[in-house]
Amino acid sequence: MAVLETKEVFYSYAKGNKVLSGVNAVFETGLMYAILGPSGSGKTTLLSLLGGLDSPTKGEILFDGENIAGHGLQYYRRNHVSLIFQSYNLIDYMTPVENVKLTARQDALPILERLGLTTEEAKRNVLKLSGGQQQRVAIARTLASGAPFILADEPTGNLDEDTAAEITGILKESSHELDKCVIVVTHSNELAKQADVVLKLKRGSLQTVKTQ
Repeated sequence: MAVLETKEVFYSYAKGNKVLSGVNAVFETGLMYAILGPSGSGKTTLLSLLGGLDSPTKGEILFDGENIAGHGLQYYRRNHVSLIFQSYNLIDYMTPVENVKLTARQDALPILERLGLTTEEAKRNVLKLSGGQQQRVAIARTLASGAPFILADEPTGNLDEDTAAEITGILKESSHELDKCVIVVTHSNELAKQADVVLKLKRGSLQTVKTQ
């Protein structure tokens, strides 16, 4: 079971404004985690560090016991994690199939169909899809990558209630049935209720609120 771990992780902005103060956490595959916290608490910063998009000011981030900087952050991002952004971050002149193929280690169309897109929708320009459909494409791209860790930044923030519930269900299924580790930064209490583990980031520290 793959493990992603933070050890005494600190992060400060250039002017010395401290955001994270000694964060310790362990994330395992097969579980869905939700990270809550007020705006400005450092949730997105922590997710960026876990995703190898930035490096901590102090401390270590380990993947299966090794510092993720060891082989280079680009190698880590390419092989071990995949990110879902609130803004979807799709290539807007491509179709869903073409977007998924950018990371795919398997055929793109069956994954898109499993997430609710028709064959016609999968071959349509992504800008002609609804927000919920675009988020499904973003999740399909993540699943197609084969990465064991999925990191999602407010994945339901721009969606209506019904679509948000469907997306939450897909993320939970990804952890339980596909043995992924799903780590979601969110303001949604409804999403957090579906998580196996709920963590709260406050004043630079991470606390466990709920476990299975």
